[in-house]
Amino acid sequence: MNYLAHAYLSFNNEGILVGNMISDYVKGKKKFEYPIIIQKGITLHRAIDAFTDAHSATREAEKLLKPFVGLYAGPLLDVIYDHFLAVDDTEFENDNALMNFTKKTYFLLKPYENLFPEKFAAMFPNMLLYNWLYHYQFNWGIERSFIGVVKRAKYLNDSSDAFKVFEKEYDSFKKYYQLFFPELKLFAKNKMTELLAE
Repeated sequence: MNYLAHAYLSFNNEGILVGNMISDYVKGKKKFEYPIIIQKGITLHRAIDAFTDAHSATREAEKLLKPFVGLYAGPLLDVIYDHFLAVDDTEFENDNALMNFTKKTYFLLKPYENLFPEKFAAMFPNMLLYNWLYHYQFNWGIERSFIGVVKRAKYLNDSSDAFKVFEKEYDSFKKYYQLFFPELKLFAKNKMTELLAE
């Protein structure tokens, strides 16, 4: 899953949210340099990613992208899943609900900027300024996010074909999201409860 889902699956817990958002930029033992609650957020992030990668719907959805982007099908599908979360009226009942959620997410993250890993710290101002989390609902927001994946990728130079697949197979991707996300949400909720009880 991508940033919107990781924020959403932090269930309004501030420390969990921070860890969930920065996890991709925290390597190896550096996890243990953070406060315990943020460590638990990092652990939750990694559990969410493992569940997502192993899910049958994800594996089927990735097949639509792999001919065009190979190993980057997973990261691009994460962005696509965020799109369908953003437009899911069972999770965000209207546009205001999504906007309010994104604003609250930035508000909760901002006091922890001094703890952000260097790469996330460099990215966060743009996330905030351009409200990435809100703009996942728009196809142009997905296109921009795809371009962002390419900029960080070592072996991918272009995402235009993948974006065409997203548009062409929109209903198929939506179906895979609907099969997958309710199970992920329950898994993440249970995992967070387990982590907080430790």
